[in-house]
Amino acid sequence: MAIHIRDATDRDLPRIVEIEQLAFPTPWSLGAFRRELTLPFSRLTVAVAEKDPLPEGFLCRWLVADECHVLNVAVHPDYRRFGVGARLLGATISEAREKGADLVTLEVRRSNLAARGLYRKFDFEERRLRRHYYGPGEDAIVMELRL
Repeated sequence: MAIHIRDATDRDLPRIVEIEQLAFPTPWSLGAFRRELTLPFSRLTVAVAEKDPLPEGFLCRWLVADECHVLNVAVHPDYRRFGVGARLLGATISEAREKGADLVTLEVRRSNLAARGLYRKFDFEERRLRRHYYGPGEDAIVMELRL
Protein backbone atom coordinates (compact mmCIF):
# COMPACT_ATOMS: atom_id res chain seq x y z
CA MET A 1 0.00 0.00 0.00
CA ALA A 2 1.53 3.32 -1.11
CA ILE A 3 1.23 5.87 1.68
CA HIS A 4 1.98 9.56 1.22
CA ILE A 5 2.57 12.10 3.98
CA ARG A 6 1.32 15.65 3.45
CA ASP A 7 0.39 18.69 5.50
CA ALA A 8 -3.11 18.62 6.92
CA THR A 9 -5.66 21.22 5.86
CA ASP A 10 -8.96 22.40 7.31
CA ARG A 11 -10.71 19.86 5.06
CA ASP A 12 -8.88 17.03 6.84
CA LEU A 13 -10.00 18.07 10.31
CA PRO A 14 -13.30 16.12 10.46
CA ARG A 15 -11.46 12.88 9.63
CA ILE A 16 -8.62 13.73 12.04
CA VAL A 17 -11.16 14.28 14.83
CA GLU A 18 -12.85 10.99 13.93
CA ILE A 19 -9.53 9.11 14.18
CA GLU A 20 -8.73 10.93 17.43
CA GLN A 21 -12.07 9.91 18.96
CA LEU A 22 -11.55 6.29 17.96
CA ALA A 23 -8.02 6.23 19.35
CA PHE A 24 -8.17 8.00 22.70
CA PRO A 25 -10.44 8.05 25.76
CA THR A 26 -9.92 11.83 26.17
CA PRO A 27 -9.66 13.09 22.58
CA TRP A 28 -8.57 16.51 21.42
CA SER A 29 -11.34 18.78 20.17
CA LEU A 30 -11.79 20.15 16.67
CA GLY A 31 -10.75 23.53 18.07
CA ALA A 32 -7.49 22.10 19.41
CA PHE A 33 -6.56 20.74 15.99
CA ARG A 34 -7.65 23.94 14.28
CA ARG A 35 -5.36 25.88 16.64
CA GLU A 36 -2.40 23.66 15.76
CA LEU A 37 -2.85 24.61 12.09
CA THR A 38 -2.29 28.27 13.01
CA LEU A 39 0.82 27.97 15.18
CA PRO A 40 4.08 28.75 13.35
CA PHE A 41 6.05 26.08 15.24
CA SER A 42 3.41 23.36 14.89
CA ARG A 43 2.94 20.97 12.02
CA LEU A 44 0.02 18.60 11.52
CA THR A 45 0.57 15.95 8.87
CA VAL A 46 -1.65 13.20 7.53
CA ALA A 47 -0.99 9.85 5.90
CA VAL A 48 -3.09 9.14 2.82
CA ALA A 49 -3.19 6.14 0.52
CA GLU A 50 -2.76 6.59 -3.20
CA LYS A 51 -6.35 5.68 -4.03
CA ASP A 52 -8.16 7.14 -1.00
CA PRO A 53 -8.05 10.85 -0.16
CA LEU A 54 -9.26 10.30 3.42
CA PRO A 55 -6.43 10.40 5.95
CA GLU A 56 -5.58 7.05 7.49
CA GLY A 57 -3.62 8.63 10.31
CA PHE A 58 -2.10 11.88 11.51
CA LEU A 59 0.78 13.26 13.54
CA CYS A 60 1.04 16.63 15.27
CA ARG A 61 4.41 17.93 16.39
CA TRP A 62 6.13 21.10 17.55
CA LEU A 63 9.59 22.05 16.37
CA VAL A 64 11.05 24.63 18.74
CA ALA A 65 14.74 25.54 18.75
CA ASP A 66 16.65 22.25 18.59
CA GLU A 67 13.83 19.97 19.79
CA CYS A 68 10.96 18.24 18.06
CA HIS A 69 8.12 17.28 20.38
CA VAL A 70 5.51 14.81 19.11
CA LEU A 71 2.21 15.85 20.66
CA ASN A 72 -0.30 13.51 19.11
CA VAL A 73 -0.25 10.60 16.68
CA ALA A 74 -3.04 8.19 15.79
CA VAL A 75 -4.02 5.79 13.03
CA HIS A 76 -7.57 4.81 12.12
CA PRO A 77 -8.29 1.31 13.49
CA ASP A 78 -8.91 -0.02 9.95
CA TYR A 79 -5.35 0.91 8.95
CA ARG A 80 -3.33 -0.15 11.97
CA ARG A 81 -0.50 -2.63 11.44
CA PHE A 82 0.07 -1.48 7.84
CA GLY A 83 2.99 0.84 8.58
CA VAL A 84 0.99 4.09 8.64
CA GLY A 85 2.25 5.15 12.07
CA ALA A 86 5.81 4.24 11.11
CA ARG A 87 5.60 6.36 7.95
CA LEU A 88 4.27 9.35 9.92
CA LEU A 89 6.96 9.00 12.59
CA GLY A 90 9.74 8.41 10.07
CA ALA A 91 8.79 11.55 8.13
CA THR A 92 8.76 13.56 11.35
CA ILE A 93 12.20 12.31 12.41
CA SER A 94 13.61 13.05 8.95
CA GLU A 95 12.21 16.57 9.06
CA ALA A 96 13.61 17.12 12.57
CA ARG A 97 17.08 16.11 11.34
CA GLU A 98 16.80 18.37 8.28
CA LYS A 99 15.83 21.32 10.49
CA GLY A 100 18.75 20.76 12.86
CA ALA A 101 16.94 19.29 15.85
CA ASP A 102 19.06 17.36 18.33
CA LEU A 103 16.22 15.60 20.12
CA VAL A 104 12.74 14.18 19.46
CA THR A 105 10.55 13.69 22.52
CA LEU A 106 7.08 12.35 23.21
CA GLU A 107 4.86 11.00 25.94
CA VAL A 108 3.10 7.67 25.57
CA ARG A 109 0.61 5.90 27.79
CA ARG A 110 2.37 3.33 29.91
CA SER A 111 -0.32 0.83 28.88
CA ASN A 112 0.13 1.45 25.13
CA LEU A 113 2.53 -1.40 24.40
CA ALA A 114 2.02 -1.24 20.62
CA ALA A 115 3.04 2.42 20.44
CA ARG A 116 5.98 1.90 22.79
CA GLY A 117 7.17 -0.94 20.54
CA LEU A 118 6.93 1.28 17.47
CA TYR A 119 8.92 4.04 19.13
CA ARG A 120 11.61 1.58 20.24
CA LYS A 121 11.97 0.44 16.60
CA PHE A 122 13.01 4.02 15.86
CA ASP A 123 15.51 3.88 18.75
CA PHE A 124 13.52 6.01 21.18
CA GLU A 125 14.55 5.38 24.78
CA GLU A 126 12.22 5.39 27.76
CA ARG A 127 13.58 8.13 30.01
CA ARG A 128 11.17 8.80 32.85
CA LEU A 129 7.64 8.33 34.15
CA ARG A 130 5.03 11.05 34.52
CA ARG A 131 2.53 9.77 37.04
CA HIS A 132 -1.16 10.43 36.32
CA TYR A 133 -0.27 12.43 33.17
CA TYR A 134 -3.39 11.16 31.40
CA GLY A 135 -5.53 11.18 34.55
CA PRO A 136 -5.75 9.04 37.69
CA GLY A 137 -3.97 5.75 37.11
CA GLU A 138 -2.86 6.73 33.56
CA ASP A 139 0.89 7.26 33.66
CA ALA A 140 2.96 8.49 30.73
CA ILE A 141 6.42 7.39 29.76
CA VAL A 142 8.60 10.15 28.36
CA MET A 143 10.58 8.79 25.42
CA GLU A 144 13.50 10.49 23.69
CA LEU A 145 15.42 10.02 20.48
CA ARG A 146 18.83 11.71 20.21
CA LEU A 147 19.58 12.71 16.64
